[in-house]
Amino acid sequence: MARAIILVLDSFGIGGAPDADRFGDAGSDTLGHIAEQCAIGLGDRQGLRQGPLLLPNLTSLGLVQAAVLSTGRVPAEMDDSVRPIGRYACANEVSLGKDTPSGHWEIAGVPVRFEWGYFPEGDETFPAELLERIYEECELSGSLANCHASGTEVINAHGAEHIRSGQPIFYTSADSVFQIAAHETHFGLDRLYRLCETVRRLVDPLNIGRVIARPFVGETPADFHRTGNRRDYSVPPPEPTLLDRARDAGRLVIAVGKISDIFAHQGISEMRKADGNDALFNTTLAAMDDADDGDIVFTNFVDFDMLYGHRRDVPGYAAALERFDARLPEIARKLRRNDLVVITADHGCDPTWRGNDHTRERVPILCFGSAVTAGSAGIRETFADIGESVAAHLSLAPGRHGRSFI
Repeated sequence: MARAIILVLDSFGIGGAPDADRFGDAGSDTLGHIAEQCAIGLGDRQGLRQGPLLLPNLTSLGLVQAAVLSTGRVPAEMDDSVRPIGRYACANEVSLGKDTPSGHWEIAGVPVRFEWGYFPEGDETFPAELLERIYEECELSGSLANCHASGTEVINAHGAEHIRSGQPIFYTSADSVFQIAAHETHFGLDRLYRLCETVRRLVDPLNIGRVIARPFVGETPADFHRTGNRRDYSVPPPEPTLLDRARDAGRLVIAVGKISDIFAHQGISEMRKADGNDALFNTTLAAMDDADDGDIVFTNFVDFDMLYGHRRDVPGYAAALERFDARLPEIARKLRRNDLVVITADHGCDPTWRGNDHTRERVPILCFGSAVTAGSAGIRETFADIGESVAAHLSLAPGRHGRSFI
C-alpha cells in the first residue's frame, strides 16, 4: 500500500462507446479526430502548435493501444510500435448520462443508474414558476438569457445588460445543469454563491444534477472573461464512493480543482482550487508532497472540456494535450515506491463533433508506478473498475459495482 494519484483529463474520450448511437454520438472520437485533424494540418495555429499530435509520454503508457482496443484503429500519425511501460485499458460507461458527475462518480465506484432532470430547449427553458420563486426568495427583479447557451457566448451577449440591470444571467446546456453567470464586483461573488445555494434547493425536486456559479470580470464584451472562482453545487452521490471508503478508513483524500464540488464535498479531506491546467498540475504536485501512504490525490483537468471540447477548438485541445504530456515526467519524479498513478477521463467532448455537447465515448485507463504490471487490462465494462482497482491498491474494502484489474 502506497498512495494513489487519479488524474482525470476532463472529456478525453477515445471513441467506441457501444451505446453511442443512443446519444446521437456514433462515430465520435475525441482523440482519434484530434489526431486526424492534426495530421492534415487542421490542428495548426500560429504561435500555438503545428504538425501531427505528439504525445510521447502518454503513448509510452499505452494510450495508442487503449485507442486501438476502443476503436480498432491507430490514431492518425501516432506510434503503435511503442511497447507500453504501463497498464492500459479502455472502459465503457454504464451510467445513464454522459455528464460530469455521472462519469466521476462511476470512476469512484458508483454508477448513476437513474435519469437526471433536464431543461428543454426553446423559449421557455426554465419553468416560469421556478423563476418566480427564485426572484422572490433572492429579491431579484428578473434574469437574462434563460436559454441553452455556450457560457462565453451568453456572457458576451448579456454581460453589459447584466451590469446595467443587476439581473443575473441564467442558462443551461444538454447536461442536467442550471448555470448562473454574474459579475464578480458589480453583482458580487458572495451574492452569486448565495443565489446558487438557493437555486440548488429549489431545483432539487426537478432532479437537476448541478447548479454552477460562473463568475466573470471585465467591463465590455471585448474583455469579459470567466474567473477561476467557479463553484459547482452538486447532488451528493447516491451511495458511498471510493472517497468515502478511504476517508472512513482514516486516509487523506485531497481533491484538486472541481473534484470536491462534483462529489458535493463528500469523502473529501482537503479541497484545493486552481485556475487552468498548468495551475492544476502545480497544485497536484504540491498535494503529492503532502500525501502519505494510503492517501489519494484526485485531480480534474477541466480545460480540456471547458476551453477546448465545448468550444470545438481542435488546435487548443491538441496543444493542451501536448502540454500535459510534456509535464507528466514531473509526476513520475515525485512517485514513491509502490505509488499508483491512474490517468483517465469522465466522458468525451469531441471538438470535431456537431453541436457543443459532451460525446458518449469509451475512456482511456493508463496506470503506472513501480508496482504496476505493464500490459493490457482489456475493455472494462464500467468506469467503476478504476475505483475498485484503486481500492485494491490501497487495501480498502471492495465496493459493489466494479472489479479490480490490479
